[in-house]
Amino acid sequence: MSALAAYWRSTVGKKMVMAVTGLILFAYVFVHMLGNLQLYAGADKDGIYYINEYAKFLHSTRAAPLLWTARIVLMACVVLHVWAAIVLTLQAWGARPVRYAKRVYREAGYAARTMVWSGPIIGAFLVFHILHLTENKVGLPFDYQVVNNVKIDAPDAYLNLLNGFAIPGVAIAYIVAVLMLGWHFKHGLWSWFQTLGWSHPAHDGARRCVANILTAIVVIGDLSFPIYVLVQKFGGAA
Repeated sequence: MSALAAYWRSTVGKKMVMAVTGLILFAYVFVHMLGNLQLYAGADKDGIYYINEYAKFLHSTRAAPLLWTARIVLMACVVLHVWAAIVLTLQAWGARPVRYAKRVYREAGYAARTMVWSGPIIGAFLVFHILHLTENKVGLPFDYQVVNNVKIDAPDAYLNLLNGFAIPGVAIAYIVAVLMLGWHFKHGLWSWFQTLGWSHPAHDGARRCVANILTAIVVIGDLSFPIYVLVQKFGGAA
């Protein structure tokens, strides 16, 4: 037990916490993006959009245990990830209280050196995203699905997404946040793979390639939503 506690308190242990929680959070963002791609799937023969069926299932009693388990795990990952990042950053600053006259960066690129700033900004945006498109505490009031001309107690995810991103300021904020998220993931995936054991110098190119490809998939997918809505709104008006 003492060995485990010592590992937990060590720098290596905290980096491992960041790596594991970071990959879990990335996996969630990836799956979340794939689910939202149903925006482009259209509607079934009854005129019900597939993304609405997806959203209805996620909030059903059948999916509730899975949904709440995911929320608890994700919340724990966010807390542990932020805690490890803060402790490691403070340790790094404390190890060198006097700045170098000239610093040459080898492994750490600009993305790595700005992780400490991009992380909190992404976190703040995540809160806004939840309040905006999940809890409906900010932005336009939610529309609700209509089935056989009867309004049911299920938010219309399709319309709410379109209405939310139809506000240019909100869409631009999402675009900027997604780009920052990609910047964060680009370095994060590369360094997390290294921490988890894929660390041989001969594999640096492969690690960067995998990190860049995974990041690009998420960024392109998530950027497509606000851009699609803006094009529909302003392109249609033209």
